Amino acid sequence: MNVALGSQAADPGRENEDFAAAAFGAAVLLDGAGVAGGETGCVHGVAWFSSTLGGALLSGIAAHPVRPLADCLADSIRVVRSLHEDTCDLAYRASPTSTVLAVRARAGALEYLVLGDSTLLLAETDGSTAAVTDQRLDEVGKRLRGPVDALPTGSPEHSVALAEYRDALTGLRNRPGGFWIAGPDPHAAEHALMGSVPLDSLASVTLLSDGATRLVDSFELADWKETLAVLNSSGPDGLIRLVREAEAGDPQGRRWPRGKAQDDATVLHWVLS
Repeated sequence: MNVALGSQAADPGRENEDFAAAAFGAAVLLDGAGVAGGETGCVHGVAWFSSTLGGALLSGIAAHPVRPLADCLADSIRVVRSLHEDTCDLAYRASPTSTVLAVRARAGALEYLVLGDSTLLLAETDGSTAAVTDQRLDEVGKRLRGPVDALPTGSPEHSVALAEYRDALTGLRNRPGGFWIAGPDPHAAEHALMGSVPLDSLASVTLLSDGATRLVDSFELADWKETLAVLNSSGPDGLIRLVREAEAGDPQGRRWPRGKAQDDATVLHWVLS
């Protein structure tokens, strides 16, 4: 496997809540979510949740190549639940959660699973690209985040509005009319986006957390083909560097309103041909 991986925490002094890893013929990326600096009901924290779930999922999809990816995810959620249900309050509304991307090469096809707002970028051998993203979280967020985007990022008023927004968002998590994400309930896996693509049609597959897709979907400074060109020339670290440069040019979110001035950013770039 020809895999390049880059990841950078939002701030040097805090944990990176993203997780990405690859095994032969398989890869996963998870973007952990919780309330920054707030109570989660879990003594382990968001980074522990995303890395533990990611490790279990990668092991499961590699060890059981014919088991559907959604079933592997449900199994992994059960495993992680069993590891901390005796010590943590998993019924708490702000219990740690995570987006999930998973891919597996099998029987001449690339199978994929997408849950939450991380992005899977498929590059075809003919030069075309296709981005697969679960839009449900973004659709719910757009209805709720007007007051947040109207305020300077990092200001006291922004922090209050952001907390209210996150609380409202949490109330719509893993329920009809809301959005779906990996947490304590394995049934969330049933709502993942699933698909497959012939392997011989693909030049590469890239897994990106939403902190790494900001150039395209938040800042509109690049499209997916331009993003792929950066990855092929400068690798994941080069793409993350461009994201950080854009964020540094707009620290208060005046040009690009956002919840965090910087976010954890992770890219796993798998070249197939």
